[in-house]
Formats: sequence, structure tokens, C-alpha cells
Amino acid sequence: MKDLYILMLSLHGLIRGNDLELGRDADTGGQVLYVVELARALARQHEVVKVDLLTRRIEDSSVSADYARPEEMLGDNARIIRLPCGPRRYLRKESLWPYLDQLVDRALLFLREQKRLPDVIHSHYADAGYVGMQLSQLLGIPQIHTGHSLGRSKQQRLLAQGRKPQALERQFSFHRRISTEEAILQHASLIITSTPQESDEQYGLYTNYHRERAVVIPPGTDISRFSPPSRRIAPEPEAARLIDRFLTHPRKPLVLTICRPEMRKNLGALIAAFGSSPELHEHANLAIIAGNREDIRKLDVAQIEVMTDLLLDIDLYDLWGKVALPKQHKPADIAGFYRLAARRRGIFVNPALTEPFGLTLIEAAASGLPIVATEDGGPRDIVAHCKNGVLVNPMDIKAIAEAIEYGLADSTRWRRWSRNGIAGVRNYYTWDAHVRKYLRVLFRLLHQERKQIRRTMAIYQRPQRHPLPLISHMLISDIDNTLLGDRAALRRFLTILRATPPNLGFGVATGRTLESTLKILKEWGVPLPDVLITAVGSEINYGPELRPDIGWQNFIKYLWRRDAIESALDGVPGLTLQAKENQREFKLSYNVDPEKMPPMAKIRALLREQKLSAHLVYSRQAYLDILPLRGSKGGAIRYLAYKWGLPLRSFLVAGDSGNDREMLIGDTLGVIVANHSPELASLRGNEQIYFARAGYADGIAEGMAHYEFGTSLMETANDT
Repeated sequence: MKDLYILMLSLHGLIRGNDLELGRDADTGGQVLYVVELARALARQHEVVKVDLLTRRIEDSSVSADYARPEEMLGDNARIIRLPCGPRRYLRKESLWPYLDQLVDRALLFLREQKRLPDVIHSHYADAGYVGMQLSQLLGIPQIHTGHSLGRSKQQRLLAQGRKPQALERQFSFHRRISTEEAILQHASLIITSTPQESDEQYGLYTNYHRERAVVIPPGTDISRFSPPSRRIAPEPEAARLIDRFLTHPRKPLVLTICRPEMRKNLGALIAAFGSSPELHEHANLAIIAGNREDIRKLDVAQIEVMTDLLLDIDLYDLWGKVALPKQHKPADIAGFYRLAARRRGIFVNPALTEPFGLTLIEAAASGLPIVATEDGGPRDIVAHCKNGVLVNPMDIKAIAEAIEYGLADSTRWRRWSRNGIAGVRNYYTWDAHVRKYLRVLFRLLHQERKQIRRTMAIYQRPQRHPLPLISHMLISDIDNTLLGDRAALRRFLTILRATPPNLGFGVATGRTLESTLKILKEWGVPLPDVLITAVGSEINYGPELRPDIGWQNFIKYLWRRDAIESALDGVPGLTLQAKENQREFKLSYNVDPEKMPPMAKIRALLREQKLSAHLVYSRQAYLDILPLRGSKGGAIRYLAYKWGLPLRSFLVAGDSGNDREMLIGDTLGVIVANHSPELASLRGNEQIYFARAGYADGIAEGMAHYEFGTSLMETANDT
């Protein structure tokens, strides 16, 4: 395969081509740069014709206007594509979850406009992993995932620091993040990790992690940007200006660290190590590059604590004139800091409690700067490959001080470490080395999955007659307590529906079976809809022939083991199988006693333990429907939109309960009727969901009027 199209997804941080703002999110920083540089490096390979990096468009006066640009080129074959998603302003990653389905819809629309679909989707972090998983499932494209920062290890680390579980859940949404990571690990064809430690110890915390589907590829670095001091490279006047104004004797060897101000970076231990060493007091200076700030009091609470402790410790050890703590720097200054420290025969220190990635260590090594690093995580492999420093226990302050002293004591050893680091990065950590291994693994993956890909994609690409050739817009409603429930309201709604133009289609999406749906619609006098999405989205039929969509059936049967799921849930308290007529090939339905049923998280965990894949839909605190992983009302609507070539905004969907939630969120126009169940109240404030003041079918009509859905089509029809 010589013409690869790779779609990359990353929603963290602020991404642009010429530089990027780091440190806005606690877990990002260098990893965001990794995503941009990976896109560039892949696009330079002759096997790759196109790399698109999809991210979120941000229009916020507090950041550069560049982040609002819909498209930015990264090179001849690579570009950043920014799609609107949720509010225009910058959002921290924990606030993105409610808007991810909207991004799925807009990514689908973007991909439909391309001349071809990607060969692979590579997602980064849990939120983009969720979007990538939805696209992968819908389009039949294999997904590669790189987690970078994992929820379980972060949660454990914060709990060990004494943080309260409830407070952590409010701040970080760990439950959703971890369950999403489990689903991604179950679905993804390949997981890329940076180190064996990350693969074994961090991913190993997850039930759905399969080591045989993972590969370790050390991260790359741009050695044209990070290079050692030389006569050909001018000194670093800006870096020196930022550092030296703090120092009484700036020419001493410089001990440098670069990180975000957060607890796990363990900066307090570094200050204590430096401050308690008379040798370092006498013969070295310390520089801490800890993000940018205007006013410490305006930082996040956790960062305020770290920065306050730093200043108190500097005072405690009387390090004034010996430590530099610049307030502001540009991304372009980072390389200069490394070279400045190397020119002054200094050393780079990473004392983090855990370091899964170690990008700053690679950058320091490429700059000819020896390192002292935590023995936890990625640094083990970096020091083993580069032989340019020592590892220390980050909890042992005396050991940190002695390691720094050792690194600075012998000029011959310092020069050997410097040369080793430069050579080690060139041999193991350049982008060329990274993408060579990446592409070997990718070609092997695509060769293995090509037959399955072709089989899945045939659902969309096979020439077929559009079941509704004149339809340009679709109104789709839930049945019980939405369309039906108030006969007078239904009569008024049907009068409106009959007056709409022929290019507006009408469909229902319901938890009922097809037979039950036809029966109840007939009893209430509702004409046969154009489309019937039944059994909680697991079946699609077209009227009046009630022709089933075989492609949808083939699509959702992926990983579906109905009998095994039923056996696994046999005996679970509070779950009682519904009557036989409510069970379907792709739907297992239970009545629920909410007082006895265990939490949904435990039911999901039970299925995961037995390697069973399913989508669980809990509604009205009375019903639990279990579907294939790809099955849902929302999934069915997105499938139809892509298959028919209609934008999601051409769909108006109406519902009242939890099993309508997935079809209401995203890029569809949503209406929630006034008599909705409490589980939908959390959707208030979503820009594309209208909460009607009227109930039942009157609420649907109110929503149509709100969006001018039907009226605008009538005006268009009259104009033509």
C-alpha cells in the first residue's frame, strides 16, 4: 500500500502548526507537540499521500486567533482541520465530554466531503479515542489509539495523595473517562505505547487491555530544533535574559527542569535536594521553567498550591540569587533553555513521581545536556538507550542531590554523557526512526484487516437504490410518551405533518419491536412512517414494504454474543427478563427493580470480565436494554445520515427518556417534550436541544416551529 490516508484525532490543548501553547491542561504539554510532529513526519513519507489532524475549533479572545482557523497546512501532505464542537471558547478536557457526539457528526460530514475515506484512524487521549471509536465503528476503518495519560493511573495517584473520591469525580469525570478507555481498548485494533513500563504497568490496570494488540514505539523528537550548542548555532540571548536576571553568579553550571506546576512533577523534592546540598549551593544555579503565569492567585487551585510551596521552599533554603523561576516564556525559547544549560555544563533534572513519556528528557539529550531522572516509567528506557545520566528514586531527596552532584563533578564524564545523549537520540528517538516502525506496524495491521474492512465498507459503497429518493430532511420521533400519549395533541401534530412538503420524511425510533410498533401506531391512527427504527435502534425497516436494512444488521452484529450475555446476567439481582415477544436477535431486554439492581458500572464490569461487548441502555429506572456495541437509536440515525448523504442537521429528533439520549445529542436538531423523564434534565443548555414547554406530540410541533423545520422546506418548495 503506497497511498495511505491517515486521519488523526486530538482534542487536548491548543494545536497549531508554528507553535503551540502548552500547559493549559494538566496531562498535555509535550504530548500535544508529539501529535503535531507525528502528523508532519508521517506526511513526509513517500507511502503517505495525506494526513489530516482533526481537532476542535476555538474562538476565544484569551488565545490566538489561529485556533479559529478551519484549516492550517503542516506541510505538503498534512494539515490541521478544526471543526466546531460545543461552545466556541476554550474548554478544559474534562468539560468536553458532553459535546463529543457533535464532533462525531461533524467529522462524518467532513469525511463525506473527501474524495476517499481514511485507511486508518489514529486517536490520542480518551476524548478523541471516543470520537475515533464511533467513526471506526460506523465506517469500518481500523482504529489505532495512543492514550498518553490514562485515567486509572491518574486516579490512583491522586487518591494516594489523599484526595477525596467524590471531589476527584466532580473535577475529572473519572468514571466516564475510565469506562470510555475500557471501551476503546476493547475496540481498537492497535494500541501504541511509549515504553514497556507504560504498556505493562499502566495499561495493565485495564480489564480490556490485550498486550498482543499493543506495540511500543519510543516517541520522536525534532533534532533540527533540539540540537547541542555549536559555533554554527548562535548563543541563546533570550533564554539567558529570562534566566540570568534572577542569578547573582549566572555563569555557574545550570541545573534545569521544565515541567508544568503540578504535584506529580515533584518540584518540591528538587528544591529540597538543591537547597540541602552545600556543594550545589556553592557551585551551581537552578532554573525552573514551570509554565506561564500572570498572577499565581489566578491559576488553578492545585497549581496555586505548587507555586506557593515553591516560593516558600526557595525562601526556606535561602536560594535567592541562586534559582530562576521565570514568569513568561515562548515555546520557541524551550530549545534555548536546553542549549544554555548545556553551554554552562549543567544538567537536566526530571524528579517526577511518575513519568510515562519523558519527552523533555529526549529534548535535553538531543541538546547535549546530561540528565538525572526519576526511575519510574519512560526514563528507564531513555537512559538505557542513551547512556547519558542516572536514575533516582524521586522520593529520596538525598539521592537526588547526590545524583546532581555526581553529574556535575567530572568534566570528562559530563562530555561522555553529552555525546552519548546526542547519539542515542539519533539512533532511537528521531521522527524518522519513529515513523519507520509506525508504518511497518500499520502495514501489517492493514494487511490483516483488509478483508474485514472491505466487507464492512460494502455496507456503504455497494450501489443501491436510495429507499427514500426524494427525502432531504427527516423528522424522527420516539413513540411512547412523545408521539403518543395525548390524542388531541396527536391529531394537531398529524395535521401539521400532512401539510409539510414531500421532501420531509417521517420516521419513528422506539424501544418497541417492529410488530409492537406497527400495532400501536395503527391503534392511534398514525400513518405508516417512511422509516422505522425499532428495538432501541437495533433494527431499521423502510415502509410501506417494511423492507429491512440488511446492511445495518450486518454492521451491528460485530462482537455480539447474545446467549453469553444472557448467561452472564442470569441471577443478577433486580434484573428480570422481559416477555419473549420483547426479545430480539440484537436486543436483550430486562425489567428492572432499581432498589435491588447493582450500579450500571458493576454490570458493565461483569460483562467486561467475561470479554463480552455490549451497549447498555437504562431508561425510566424501569428498563434495561442490552444491544450490540454498535447498536443504538443514535447510531442508527448516524448510519442513515452517512448512507443517504444527508447532513445531521437535516434530522430533527424528538424524545422523552434515557433511551432517546444518544439520538438527541450530537449534530442533530433535538426536541425534548415537556413530559420528559428526569434522566434527560442534564441536557439543558445544549445548543442544539430544545426543551419544549408542551408535552407529547404538541411538544414535537413546538420544536418544529422553533427550528422552522418544515416551514422553511415549504417555502423552498413554493419558490421552486
